[in-house]
Amino acid sequence: MSREQAKPHASRILAPTPETYRAAADLLQAGEVVAFPTETVYGLGADATNDRAAARIFETKGRPSFNPLIVHFEHLEAAAREVEVNPWAEALAKAFWPGPLTMVLPRRDDSRISLLCSAGLPTLAVRVPRHEIGQSLLRAAQRPLAAPSANASGKISPTSAAHVAASLGDRVPMILDGGDCEVGLESTVIDLSGSQPVILRPGGITRSQLESVLGSVEEAGAGSDIKSPGMMTSHYAPSLPIRLGATDVEANEALLAFGPDPIKGAAITENLSPNGDLAEAAANLFNLLHSLDREKLAGIAVMPVPQKGLGIAINDRLVRAAAPRD
Repeated sequence: MSREQAKPHASRILAPTPETYRAAADLLQAGEVVAFPTETVYGLGADATNDRAAARIFETKGRPSFNPLIVHFEHLEAAAREVEVNPWAEALAKAFWPGPLTMVLPRRDDSRISLLCSAGLPTLAVRVPRHEIGQSLLRAAQRPLAAPSANASGKISPTSAAHVAASLGDRVPMILDGGDCEVGLESTVIDLSGSQPVILRPGGITRSQLESVLGSVEEAGAGSDIKSPGMMTSHYAPSLPIRLGATDVEANEALLAFGPDPIKGAAITENLSPNGDLAEAAANLFNLLHSLDREKLAGIAVMPVPQKGLGIAINDRLVRAAAPRD
């Protein structure tokens, strides 16, 4: 199948059926990209063993080539054919796979995965998704899938098929529609390639959950080398500037609120969780940023979110979204 044949004039948002899985597998095997839901956010999938397919991801997203890609597998055994699985990884896989956890592990010397997915590093970021559509697509494609979030690089991550279409448009030949994502926040990324487990990106699995399995874990500091997706300073950014820790709001600002007492006076208000539920807030984060990112407003004011549990991951995304743009 040629690229011209594979890519129509507009993205196709399709329900998952045996027929659409076969069509998606054909596209992936031809080196094309397919967007699909996981429990975290929608991913932009491509054949991880194909250099040109991996390059299509970078091209489609406008993604910097030094930012690695997460590779998705059907199960731990499939991942173990490409990376060196140590006892830490075995323990975490038993506890959290399939699920929203990505592990950075040393590449095997005989790994088939494109070096573009590692962005020149001796490690590979690997995950086993829990979502039924993601699992079904992996089985249909019969190959591991590199799949960063299905949005233009640096922009708000997509938690619905409509978000994917709005961000990437006709650059994606097929979007498998699985409704809204359950977690709504990217996977936690933990580096297991060194002498100590290090959280590179907070996400759907909290530090306390990881420590319940591994004991003490560290967190990557500011300015750390980019060893996984989501470590760039300016990331997940809407078009409007973001003002964090807001205790007041201007009439020409949008407000991203949290808790039962949102600040009054904003041009438009969305609440991450009126009840102060951090899981609900995580699931709503990107969807509400999309909703508030409107023309003719001065910016988005964000009320404080507690720095605990999933709030750590939420605040990480908000800090990156508010960082100065290049």
